Amino acid sequence: LVLQWNLVCEDDWKAPLTTSLFFVGVLIGSFISGQLSDRFGRKNILFSTMAVQTGFSFLQIFSTSWEMFTVLFLIVGMGQISNYVVAFILGTEILGKSVRIIFSTLGVCVFFAIGYMLLPLFAYFIRDWRMLLLALTVPGLFCVPLWWIIPESPRWLISQGRYKEAEVIIRKAAKLNGVPAPAVLFDTTEMQDSKPQQQQKAILLDLFRTRNIATITIMSLLLWFFTSVGYFGLSLSTPDWHGNAHINCFLSAVIEVPAYVIAWLLLRSLPRRYSLSGTLVLGGGVVLFIQLVPADLNVLSVGLVMLGKFGITAAFSMLYVYNVELYPTLVRNMAVGATSTASRLGSIIAPYFVYLGAYDRFLPYILMGSLTVLIGILTLFLPESYGNPLPENFEQMLKVK
Repeated sequence: LVLQWNLVCEDDWKAPLTTSLFFVGVLIGSFISGQLSDRFGRKNILFSTMAVQTGFSFLQIFSTSWEMFTVLFLIVGMGQISNYVVAFILGTEILGKSVRIIFSTLGVCVFFAIGYMLLPLFAYFIRDWRMLLLALTVPGLFCVPLWWIIPESPRWLISQGRYKEAEVIIRKAAKLNGVPAPAVLFDTTEMQDSKPQQQQKAILLDLFRTRNIATITIMSLLLWFFTSVGYFGLSLSTPDWHGNAHINCFLSAVIEVPAYVIAWLLLRSLPRRYSLSGTLVLGGGVVLFIQLVPADLNVLSVGLVMLGKFGITAAFSMLYVYNVELYPTLVRNMAVGATSTASRLGSIIAPYFVYLGAYDRFLPYILMGSLTVLIGILTLFLPESYGNPLPENFEQMLKVK
């Protein structure tokens, strides 16, 4: 793209702006997808946004200018994050507690890492950007048959008072799993008692309705913002590392797999706050000390960046699980959408953190490392959700420390 539209010299600012505008689309998608799926259902919004991502990625192939490419890229960003967040929430709400953790860490994240690894592989062999985009877009079509396989979230249906539809899905799940379902799933009294609460429509301000909830929300927003700066800053800086850019990008993807495995193991056996704080301080601390490595030890520098990426990636994957466990069903998707929006603000400015490396090689790492360590300390003040059931209403939310 840089060669195609001559994004050099006085136009070199357009290259990081292209990435930032993609993340602006991701921000918009994060903001609206939570509210849309809370209102219209997880499944409908999941497949709608997958269609947006695939369709507009295909249109990008026919871009005739940098401006056209960038506007389409922004819309792709909206679809990409929306289906990612909604798929995560849908899987979390359908699956049981033990499977939910492995789905949200090893399931979602490892497959994300596999896709990430395939990207430099495709880019290495397909050097024409239009053909590369086509190769990356076609797999989206394979998701169409999943419409007839993936059910709507029974939790969401129950929260909307649609008990009969939820019962059909639950009974089908019981049959597939060989588990005998009770004759009556929802009795009349239970339905009447919960009806007033289920008809209640949540709005964004509900995330700030009490001092406790507002404190959790503000701290979560900061946590997502600074973790995102570290994650995307390190991911986007791979061309600046010593060696081949394709190999560096591949290594940056490979390190995510053990990070997700460690995150899963930590979530299974240790409190959320200590796991998150530990990985953030590890990642940020390592990145912060890259400046002390002698200039001729490039391999050691890359190794430290990889270790920093390992810590921040592990923390990033745990954030989704932790966030889901902190908020009740009524606003859970909205809460993940709002905090993910804060994350995208971090990703928007991350390309410019990398851009600072043109003035001082170590400045991006000093900033990203110190911010990550600080947010790791802040995490210790959040409530602990380990071993607790998912809250169904605001009264069941844990108190902030």
